[in-house]
Amino acid sequence: MSAVEVSCTIDGAADAPVVVLSNSLGATRAMWDPQVPALAERYRVVTYDGRGHGESPAPAGPYTIDDLVDDVLAVLDRIGAERAHVAGVSLGGMVGLRMAAREPSRVHRLAVMFSSAKVDPAGFLDRAAQARSGGTAQFAPTVVQRWLTPAFAAQHPDLVARLEAMIAGADDEGYAACCEVVGGIDLREDLARITAPTLVVSGAQDPALPPPHQEAIAAGVPGAALLTVPGAHLANLERTLEVTGALLAHFDQDGSAR
Repeated sequence: MSAVEVSCTIDGAADAPVVVLSNSLGATRAMWDPQVPALAERYRVVTYDGRGHGESPAPAGPYTIDDLVDDVLAVLDRIGAERAHVAGVSLGGMVGLRMAAREPSRVHRLAVMFSSAKVDPAGFLDRAAQARSGGTAQFAPTVVQRWLTPAFAAQHPDLVARLEAMIAGADDEGYAACCEVVGGIDLREDLARITAPTLVVSGAQDPALPPPHQEAIAAGVPGAALLTVPGAHLANLERTLEVTGALLAHFDQDGSAR
């Protein structure tokens, strides 16, 4: 399958180094809202809706992880960026891992957050079947419960409602096809081929992809650094300062991404 033209937003100066932020399964680019302002002070920040999500097309499946990588590369080509810093959460982190292994010249520095190189496929394949049979809205509350810690969710009901609406708004078939990508993925052999300086971020209370998943990535990528922060699967939302600071510190370590 060829790349699709995903919907994206660009913030920051046109001549700044590029940072691409890639989303979790079920989320739109709005999940990065807490990080964009600080990053855009120094970088040209690209956020996008993955295929099947938000305002992006949902072509007929099946999809592969390489299809999702191709979508990101097409965005970079569209804006004239030879390479970029890449940060991804969950499925977005898997996209980053595969992109760094497959296209090393396009990835300057990599941040893999709350993600995995290999998951137990059963839950994701079940969710794909449920999305096709009854739509994504049916399990939006359950998924969001895994994205945020209970105390934070109780204090931020408006955010919970927005996240549930993100999931419910995903194209049912597109979401299902992305679930199957996650369920079928095995990037363990890719890890040793990654040459981009890599930061792996783990959520200490993440029930979806708990810390051993990130520990395995950090052990497999040469020279990778591992950072554990409080919070669950979308800890970038509830631990904004820690996550944003970690991204800035990682991307600022050496020269331009241009």
